[in-house]
Amino acid sequence: MTHDHDLVLRPTEAQKAAALAPPPGRTGGDLVVETLRGLGATTVFGLPGQHALALFDAVGRSDLRLVGLRTENNAGFAADAYGRITGEAVPLLLSTGPGALMALPALAEAAAASAPVLAISSQVPVAGLGGGRRGHLHELRDQSASFRDVVKSVHTVRTPSQIPSVIAEAWESALTAPHGPVFVEIPEDVLRAETIVPQVTGVDAAPHELAPRPELTALAAHWLENATRPVIIAGGGVVRSDAAGKLKQLAERLNAPVVTTFGGKGAFPWTHPLSLQSWLEDRHMTDFLEDADVLLVVGSGLGELSSNYHTFFPTGRVVQIDADLGKLESNHAGLGIHADARLALQALLETVAEREDAGAPERVRAVLADIAARLATQDLALEQELLGSIRTALPARSPSFWDMTILSYWAWSAFDPKHPNTMHSAQGAGGLGYAFPAALGACVAEPDTPVLAVSGDGGAMYSVADLATAKQHDLDVTWLIVDDGGYGILREYGCEVGTQLAGPDFVALALSFGVPAATTTPESLTADLKKALATPGPSVVVLPAKLRMFAPTHL
Repeated sequence: MTHDHDLVLRPTEAQKAAALAPPPGRTGGDLVVETLRGLGATTVFGLPGQHALALFDAVGRSDLRLVGLRTENNAGFAADAYGRITGEAVPLLLSTGPGALMALPALAEAAAASAPVLAISSQVPVAGLGGGRRGHLHELRDQSASFRDVVKSVHTVRTPSQIPSVIAEAWESALTAPHGPVFVEIPEDVLRAETIVPQVTGVDAAPHELAPRPELTALAAHWLENATRPVIIAGGGVVRSDAAGKLKQLAERLNAPVVTTFGGKGAFPWTHPLSLQSWLEDRHMTDFLEDADVLLVVGSGLGELSSNYHTFFPTGRVVQIDADLGKLESNHAGLGIHADARLALQALLETVAEREDAGAPERVRAVLADIAARLATQDLALEQELLGSIRTALPARSPSFWDMTILSYWAWSAFDPKHPNTMHSAQGAGGLGYAFPAALGACVAEPDTPVLAVSGDGGAMYSVADLATAKQHDLDVTWLIVDDGGYGILREYGCEVGTQLAGPDFVALALSFGVPAATTTPESLTADLKKALATPGPSVVVLPAKLRMFAPTHL
């Protein structure tokens, strides 16, 4: 028989000693840092500000690595990428008001891409809370309200004793499927105040596993093994849950073709006989998916881009697996399974019988041939050659980060990422300026691997200040800037107003930061990128070129 007192964790002798004699001069900021270290954090991103100085001072007294970018939004993008690459919760340290608000676009991208960013912001002193308008610097009527509709959860601290539990609660929220950014705010005086709370030595925040209900996976397995034309759509949830291997096993057992969403690129081998690659913005693919009698959607909400701008209407049965409860059946009715992709795929593998279908690879080849034939009529050889040059130059295991620019729109459909979790873009929220600071975050996460960032000249202007960050930390990033004199993708949409931009000499600008830079051509792109990627430290490669998009099929 077990009693409640049997479950109490007894302090160790070391913990007793630490509690009786904590180091003098510790503050609320130290409690934050001690909790983060206890949870496993090794690296934090962010910028100091007046209200957050006690937090940054505490970081300086610890062994946490601080990577400070030049704007809060870029620090958020870097944290986002670190979280995507490692799967770990990533602290993002912010100051009150304008500093915190500057990170909102990055947190919106992290929310759309399910990146586990732990944003910790200072707040005005406790006496100024509640909308009293006492005139504190950076005061907002309700700071957390600005974040509540963006992040996964909001957490507030009002006393030093609350800090360890609140940080642990937020950490658990960020890492529980679906992953996502969370926001914690701590008043300035709570961060500054000396504390009698002992050193944080016992803290845990294990995320909850989200397993599927067995009656749902049993029905899904029955439908799939008895289907005539099953097809699988694999989204970002497959990549985030490290389930690419299980996806491949299931597809081969069912002989089911697989198409990956733009967020799910790398979830299935690009050249596999059952691979439909990522051509979701094509009517041939839309028709193929609509013809499936059973469609298994794993880790995707079938949003705007994944449904060819909502022109996709399945005619057969739909099974949708997603860790985000709000996405189940949000666009198409079907059998919704609320679960982590890895656990759900494992359950299907334990249940589903093998299905014979010798004709599936030929159907895949036929639809890919139809797509290639459509592109061949549009004089788009340059764009396809550029993607081929990048793929040739980039090591197979190197991560790449793509901004909202024409070449990235091509890459969503046409670029082979080679491996899961190696290609990332800002297509979740669609903000400019993502690629370069995100690539810096990836460099911190994988310091021995060269990383590529791809931007247009318009998006690059959001990020040029962090050439200083790349140089300061000697990060192994190569930044390819396609310079077409403006917002080329908006011009492709037919807009000329405000899309023509005067820009700097990017080579001279990079050199002024001490970063090697060169201008390239389509013919020399492969060689120039290879050289830059093989050279340790940051580098910039500028490609002057005006590119075009393939004709849309959803209009």
